Amino acid sequence: MEGILQHFRKEEQPFIDLAMDWVREVEDLYSPKLTDFLDPRQRFIVDSIVKGSGLLTSGDGGFEGAERKRVLIYPDYYEPTRADFQITVFDVRYASKFLTLEHPAVLGALMGLGLNRAKFGDIRLKDEDVQLATVTELSTYLTANFTAAGKAKIHLTELSERGSWIALEELWIEETQIISSLRLDTVLASLLNIARQKSGTYIHGGKVKVNWRVVDQPSFELNESDVLSIRGHGRFKIMAIEGRTKKDKIRLVTGKLE
Repeated sequence: MEGILQHFRKEEQPFIDLAMDWVREVEDLYSPKLTDFLDPRQRFIVDSIVKGSGLLTSGDGGFEGAERKRVLIYPDYYEPTRADFQITVFDVRYASKFLTLEHPAVLGALMGLGLNRAKFGDIRLKDEDVQLATVTELSTYLTANFTAAGKAKIHLTELSERGSWIALEELWIEETQIISSLRLDTVLASLLNIARQKSGTYIHGGKVKVNWRVVDQPSFELNESDVLSIRGHGRFKIMAIEGRTKKDKIRLVTGKLE
């Protein structure tokens, strides 16, 4: 386990401890454990901890290709079903003829209810349609209390038919980068084909997020499965770290969301 932990960041230790508690709970009780919604980096950590334990994991975010998913940790005798993930998908109805709801308004309104971000998954928008996934235990509460987002009055309708859920086709274009280090400014400079000094300006200006939080330290070290959002340039993902070249450079496989 120590060998695994050395690959994670110090600030990830609280989540690592939580994930280890989940694994121990499954081992002790020999019954499945369902998490709240986890982002890709958190799922990578869970999978790394579970690997070699004799346990298995499975994830579901409701939507096809969901970014945020609930994870089921379970013994090898167990066969998960879709019902095990306890996810409810809502259609967000509002006066779309007069205004347009955007992702920040929906997310901000949910957080304004005092909810933990882990209690709901992807928020999907397509044309005038807005849908969101949440833990089923909150469905009654949300129906009664989630009544406004931004300037819009809203009404939630549960969508039980998966065929009516918004499907987004994500295409990640992969590319191999040869870099000197995994520092954020170094990787950013390679991704955008700009000078490292200029990448530092992006970072200090609060224009770069790693795993959905702003990182303003150029020396921040990236790791496998990290997701980068660069204002004005889109989203990137660290797909794999494939070791070093003969000249001791790092071979990095990245993906850009098209």
